Amino acid sequence: MEIKNIIFDLGDVLVGLDMPRCVEAFEKIGAKKAAEFIKDGRTQDLFYEAEIGEISQWEFCEGIRQLSGCEARNEDIIWAWNQLLVSIPEKKKQQLIELKRKGFRLFLLSNTNYIHWQYCAEELFPYKHYIAEDFFEHIYLSFEMHKAKPNTNIFTQVLADAGIEPEETLFIDDNKDNCEAAEKLGIITFQNTEPDLWLQIFNND
Repeated sequence: MEIKNIIFDLGDVLVGLDMPRCVEAFEKIGAKKAAEFIKDGRTQDLFYEAEIGEISQWEFCEGIRQLSGCEARNEDIIWAWNQLLVSIPEKKKQQLIELKRKGFRLFLLSNTNYIHWQYCAEELFPYKHYIAEDFFEHIYLSFEMHKAKPNTNIFTQVLADAGIEPEETLFIDDNKDNCEAAEKLGIITFQNTEPDLWLQIFNND
């Protein structure tokens, strides 16, 4: 079956991530307990609640202060949290433009929070005259959908909302569990184990 649709993950597929820099930033503002959580890759509780939109960015900031017993300002916490995000290389933006020009329907599906998405949309995606919404037919974000990968219901919702067939759809994600969840629904997957690996799929097009 011919691939007509491509669903992209965000972190470590499009956006580069720098965990040590983020940990260092939280330590710098005095939120050492939060830094420990991030360093350990802990995504439960406060971080997960932000990811599925159960709390606002201000509630997240207050949660960080309570967790760490610090008095960091909201803007400092937002700055530290955004230190996780590095950049979206131009070659990836150019590839998205090219894939769209070739007739592929492109979608973004990300487990992310309001703070990170705002930074990505305002600082990382803009390219020439393009903004985030220009690269994709639709952008699906966990904090807006109130659900997250690898739950299959998030993929079911995307397929239904976009009106696309799983066997005609390629899903690119760095996380094995997310890929396996998509495969259960018949979606073709590619696990992006290195940041630029997915670009090689289209080298021979």
